[in-house]
Amino acid sequence: MELKYTRPFLNKLEDIFAESDFVLRYEKGNFKAGYCLLKDMKVAVVNKYYSLEGKINCLYDILRTISVDETLLSSKNRQLYQEIRNLNQN
Repeated sequence: MELKYTRPFLNKLEDIFAESDFVLRYEKGNFKAGYCLLKDMKVAVVNKYYSLEGKINCLYDILRTISVDETLLSSKNRQLYQEIRNLNQN
């Protein structure tokens, strides 16, 4: 899977969070990796000043490391999520 650095692709990644039980927030702060993941609270916080490319990279990295309940996702979002997860296992 090739990452696309476009606004529509960012929206697709955000949609996965919207359908999951994780909350995605864009905030300002001192993020060493560009994002902060509060797993116990299921909150992902991304630096709001990041570029489009930076936000996409952060969301992609987060989705590779968290477990989302796939039954909550639409078929289109489930397919994208599975592609992201499968790349992580290779």
